[in-house]
Amino acid sequence: MKDTRSLLLALLSVGLVLTWVYHFYDKANYSMVKSQRVDVDTVSIAERVRDSLNRQYVAAFDEFDTRLDSSRSASDSLRLILAGRMSEINRLKNEISSILKNPKSTSAELAEARRKMVELEGRVQQMRDQNANMEVEKQGLVTKLEQVTGDAAGMEKNMRRLDDENKDLREKIRQASVFMSSALHLAAIDVREDKEQETVQSKKADKFVVSFVVQNNVNPQMNAEVFVVVKEPDGGILQNSAWDSGSFETKGEGKQSYTRKVRFDYEKGEQKRLIFSLDTDEFQKGQYKMQVWHQGHLVGEADKTLR
Repeated sequence: MKDTRSLLLALLSVGLVLTWVYHFYDKANYSMVKSQRVDVDTVSIAERVRDSLNRQYVAAFDEFDTRLDSSRSASDSLRLILAGRMSEINRLKNEISSILKNPKSTSAELAEARRKMVELEGRVQQMRDQNANMEVEKQGLVTKLEQVTGDAAGMEKNMRRLDDENKDLREKIRQASVFMSSALHLAAIDVREDKEQETVQSKKADKFVVSFVVQNNVNPQMNAEVFVVVKEPDGGILQNSAWDSGSFETKGEGKQSYTRKVRFDYEKGEQKRLIFSLDTDEFQKGQYKMQVWHQGHLVGEADKTLR
């Protein structure tokens, strides 16, 4: 009985010893695994942080590069400011890139990279804001330019309209100043014993007498002149001499030879009667045509037929 109790106590003692040995072994093994897990987790977190920062950095700088393309067309007056800010941005870019490319970056360095990343984003945002302001200013200038261009085009159009209207008015005034003619008469005169008698016989005619009345109700004209053209039956122009005849410009018919140029002073509204005689070596049979011209306009006609 005593031996049996001793054996049980011995077995119990061995069991307790084995239990404590296992406990110590398991605890030591657990501590080692936990330590390795903590080390692994720390490295993994650092890698994830680095990757996250790198992606954020690349995305931010790519966006900045895109927006910078439009900023480069900004006003020349901002070039120095832009150069300074670009220098700061490039400095931050290089510092962040150096940290992120270093596989042995510490937590403190990664924190510094994060801080610099925030600073970089702030500077990029400043550039965005400046670019937005410049775009607004540019749009305002474009709108103003369009307005000024529209105003200039409107004024130019209005000036052309006024110029055309003035030309029309000047033409109307000029036309209004053209004489009206009436009582046109071309008479062939037979002179006998100091007596003059109108005839239609070419053989009896000794001279032509031209008479007509001119009138204008717009304005007086000092040293006014009209041109008288007498066309003969054969189509020629009756001309006494080179001193009395010549040519003038018509409105739409080119140059016209004339028979006589008549100068006179005219009072507004006056019915001015003009008369003169024409000599010729030969009086043709057929129709003579008399025309009165003023300022290039035909203002009256009359015919005379001789047999």
